[in-house]
Amino acid sequence: MKPYKNKINRIRSFALSLIFLGVIIMYLGIFFRQNEIIMLIFMVLGLLSIIGSTVVYAWIGTLSTRAVQIICPSCGKATKMLGRVDMCGHCREPLTLDPSLEGKEFDESYNRPTKNKKTANK
Repeated sequence: MKPYKNKINRIRSFALSLIFLGVIIMYLGIFFRQNEIIMLIFMVLGLLSIIGSTVVYAWIGTLSTRAVQIICPSCGKATKMLGRVDMCGHCREPLTLDPSLEGKEFDESYNRPTKNKKTANK
């Protein structure tokens, strides 16, 4: 199982990979200079990837402004937390603001709504 990362950093890494993917797609379009239609398709797909990256960066930026900023008890640095459980962006210490989850093993599924909660609220 891959190591869990901070949610904000993971989404930013995805947006950065979209930029690189868009540039690579556009670069592949250069190999089709003889056929302008195929080259144009590659250039448009690369541009859409870069525009998608811009949208993801804007979305995570607005989400980051609403995230709870806490001080990590392990490293003492400020980090932003999304959801009920998250990792410190600096030292990858598991963090939670939910008192019922303190002392439990870290599990990403705590952030997902469960069927029991939905039926309990009805």
